[in-house]
Amino acid sequence: MSMILSASVVRVRDGLPLSASTDYDQSMGMQECRKYFKMLSKKLSQLPDRCTLKTGQYNINFISSLGVSYMMLCTENYPSVLSFCFLDEVQKEFITTYNMMKTNTAVRPYCFIEFDNFIQRTKQRYNNTRSLSTKMNLADMQTEIKLRPPYQISVSELGSANGFAHLSVPEYKGTGKISAAPHQRLEPVTLPGIVSFVLSLLCGALNLIRGFHAIESLLQNEGEDFSYVIAFFLGTAACLYQCYLFVYYTGWRNAKSFLTFGLICLCNMYLYELRNLWQLFFHVTVGAFSTLQIRLRQPQGKSPDYNV
Repeated sequence: MSMILSASVVRVRDGLPLSASTDYDQSMGMQECRKYFKMLSKKLSQLPDRCTLKTGQYNINFISSLGVSYMMLCTENYPSVLSFCFLDEVQKEFITTYNMMKTNTAVRPYCFIEFDNFIQRTKQRYNNTRSLSTKMNLADMQTEIKLRPPYQISVSELGSANGFAHLSVPEYKGTGKISAAPHQRLEPVTLPGIVSFVLSLLCGALNLIRGFHAIESLLQNEGEDFSYVIAFFLGTAACLYQCYLFVYYTGWRNAKSFLTFGLICLCNMYLYELRNLWQLFFHVTVGAFSTLQIRLRQPQGKSPDYNV
């Protein structure tokens, strides 16, 4: 019998389960599939936004959007078009019910477990295909899947070492290599992130202005120290680079942000004689705040571009 067996909602950046359907089947096959769920959850940020894993008599399908992934387990003969229509409906309801701030700040597993009620109701409808004829346009989804089929993850790509999963993902058609793409999109900007961006620009502008004033003073007084000019311009570059790291994804992004913050601290230590304690505190605090916001703004899964 073809049917949906279970579903779950997982945060992409760290694999934290946010909600899941209640599973009563404790068979060996289901337990094995739950292991695959956990293995895939740890690699969602490296995978395309629409994937299928075939595991014998079961299929695992999932889509990722706006930093959240929606996963489902079904029997191998369950229609693929219905699987992704189900996931799309779950996704739309979850986005409507919970804002992005809640999902980004969640710390406990299954903190949105009440969403299971909607998953169960939707699962029952999709397991009774007669009730679906007026609920969606299956033809549109069928066309979308033909034009952009889900990426097929093979079981052979899943290995284990010392009990931990390792997923080696080959190149995905149309996206280049999956692992940490340089142009990978980041999560949407939050209000604290905007504040940190503006403050970093302000600090950069202040350093730039003081740098030009230091050059004027150097030209007028031969005894002035040119190293102050270098310190001001290095501070400007560090602040602007923090803005860049906040907006764009790069390799070793977190490490670069910490090194940039260290450079900001060193520049302000060197400029101790030219600034009062409040000015030093402001520049260092803004640098630390920007570093934190860069760390919090993680890469997100790609948003699906199909409609039901």
